[in-house]
Amino acid sequence: MPERSESESRRLLKRLRDTLAAPGGGQARLDSITHHIADSMRSQVCSIYLFRDPETLELCATEGLRREAVHQTRLRLGEGLVGRVARTGRPINTANAPAQPGFRYMPETGEEVFPSFLGVPIQRVGEKLGVLVVQSRDAREYSEDEVYGLEVVAMVLAEMAELGAFLGNEAQPSTHRFPAVFRGATGQEGAAEGQVWLHEPRVVITNPVGDDPDKELARLTEAVAMLRQTVDQMVATADVSGGEGEAVLEAYRMFANSRSWLRRMEEDIDRGLSAEAAVEKEQSQTRARLESAADPYLRDRLHDLDDLSNRLLRILTGQGSDTGSAMPANPILVARNIGPAELLDYGRRLRGVVLEEGSVGSHAAIVARALAIPLVIHAARITTEALNGDPILVDGDTGVVHLRPEDSVAAAFRDKIAMQAEAQKLYAGLRTLPATALCGTSVKLFMNAGLMADLPSLDGSGAEGVGLFRTELQFLTRTRVPRRSELARMYAHVMEHAHGKPVVFRTLDIGSDKVLPYMKRIDEPNPAMGWRAIRVGLDKRGVLQMQLQALIRAAAGRALSVMFPFIADAEEFAQARAMLAEQMEREAAMGHAVPTELRVGAMLETPSLAFAAPSFFRSCDFVSIGGNDLKQFFYAADRENERVRRRYDTLSTPFLNLIQMIVDRCTAEGVPVSFCGEDAGRPAEAAVFAALGLRQLSMRPASIGPVKSLIRRIDLSALRQVLDEERTRGATGLRPAVTAFLAQARSPA
Repeated sequence: MPERSESESRRLLKRLRDTLAAPGGGQARLDSITHHIADSMRSQVCSIYLFRDPETLELCATEGLRREAVHQTRLRLGEGLVGRVARTGRPINTANAPAQPGFRYMPETGEEVFPSFLGVPIQRVGEKLGVLVVQSRDAREYSEDEVYGLEVVAMVLAEMAELGAFLGNEAQPSTHRFPAVFRGATGQEGAAEGQVWLHEPRVVITNPVGDDPDKELARLTEAVAMLRQTVDQMVATADVSGGEGEAVLEAYRMFANSRSWLRRMEEDIDRGLSAEAAVEKEQSQTRARLESAADPYLRDRLHDLDDLSNRLLRILTGQGSDTGSAMPANPILVARNIGPAELLDYGRRLRGVVLEEGSVGSHAAIVARALAIPLVIHAARITTEALNGDPILVDGDTGVVHLRPEDSVAAAFRDKIAMQAEAQKLYAGLRTLPATALCGTSVKLFMNAGLMADLPSLDGSGAEGVGLFRTELQFLTRTRVPRRSELARMYAHVMEHAHGKPVVFRTLDIGSDKVLPYMKRIDEPNPAMGWRAIRVGLDKRGVLQMQLQALIRAAAGRALSVMFPFIADAEEFAQARAMLAEQMEREAAMGHAVPTELRVGAMLETPSLAFAAPSFFRSCDFVSIGGNDLKQFFYAADRENERVRRRYDTLSTPFLNLIQMIVDRCTAEGVPVSFCGEDAGRPAEAAVFAALGLRQLSMRPASIGPVKSLIRRIDLSALRQVLDEERTRGATGLRPAVTAFLAQARSPA
């Protein structure tokens, strides 16, 4: 790189820094910046487009185009060359802009006399802020050196935009001072008020421009050496041996030792960036490339890139994962995403969790339910807006998060929490009472569990047992397959803590969204309908056999209930039951005590099983309707897809007809049947299921009180009459009639 170019680049950055540090309003700064860039790049035009909203770019400053177009010219994301740069996160460099695909002519700007176009994104670690453009009358492509230099300038603008430099003289950007509302999706119901605790606090870069390149290079070299040492230690001490886990860690170490990664950062420093800004520039640009990669393996490396870059930034800035601030007394965890083991580490200290990513069936959602803390997922951009200690309100019922709420909003939210607390007192008074309706019909209410942390709720909630114990969580929170002895001890503890109440253990339900850390990930076009649950167990018999042996040993002469998940064909259940019988014989032959009573059931989660032969139902000791999966397959509506998961109602006539058919078939064969899933914990849905003949429901512990309260206040036979009348007259949806009936239920005493 020529010395003249290096000095020009550094000189331009220093001029920009001085401009941004000078007093004045944001518009004056933007105008000055465009003038300096156009002058330095010997271009007649320099323009800055910033996002007005997530889908709209606005011309906010220009040198060379018509002034009256400022704040008037707007483009949609992807529209024109500017919109393409913003959408792809990649530069466009052309000597003939009008000839480019997607070019949009904007006559109000007067740009028709400037055919040369170079646009680069203004972005920061996956966050798109805008586009920086230079144009020239000469029909020429800008050199690689000029493109690179403009990217460096864009990086500085991104950092300064984050620090609020275009908002006037404010010490902080307004986005970090004013109220903000985030509309996500419900991962776990409930409401909580607290203060933000960032899982991985973002590193704030206050010095994007480096005055002494040699000093910055030395800082970078030292920090990279420390990073590589840390990664080597992590790989050496990781609890993996061979296989996919070790391969992933080695790929991680290879990334940390990438010479091209280091070289690009060194070139950024030569251009005038500080070491921190150089790291973040490469993180942003590599992230943009990987996000658009067709290869899923490359897209998965985004996590490695972000983790390494963030580690390096913390070394450089001294802003370690321990920021020195103490976790507040009422922390609400805010993160892009989080694994089940990390969430368990926080435990019950958390009041709530807010994630930018995640899903309703994710590991984090399962753990949040076990910990009984509200969870909101898909809260886009909250990690870029939130700061540690910010007041925050989490409404898990509606999927809405209020960051730095106004007093009126906070007061209304506290009223809601107080009302919920009063309701909980009412439910606590019902804990020892049966769920018996006014007509005399009783319904047994069980709880779902998956962690030892769930079990105290067994007595506190008034549950009559554990209708579903998810055994996969013990596999998901480890870096290796648990040993048989470890599982046997854990299952035995579950039985002991149940104090004689029944516990139904569901065998491993892995695959789909539940991928073990040490299991080779298979890229399937539709994993929810792919190689999962019992299909994995019957193909990889060793793990299922080991788990069955652990369950038999844990029972140690007590009664044992085992349920096989995702049975789609009677033959699958027959094979699984035969495998369990083989393990019973094996354990008895080895002299181990076998269960005094063994109950083996199937989880009915696929419509196909509802139409199985009568012999299948007779072969089951019990059947549990897995409502979450059954509903998504019945409607062909992915429950992880927010666009369709709420489109179809549980209280529709077709779905309730299916439930009625299953209940009737089980009753005809004398097989106990229960309903397990999110809908079992919704009072209206639970009442309808009970009216259709279901006498066992399994739900999260917090739902038992509300469901019991409603059932005790209504006549199930009268509700059944309403359902039959509505179905007879051809109603496609029964919710209006059910809602009207329940509204007439007498108030609790």
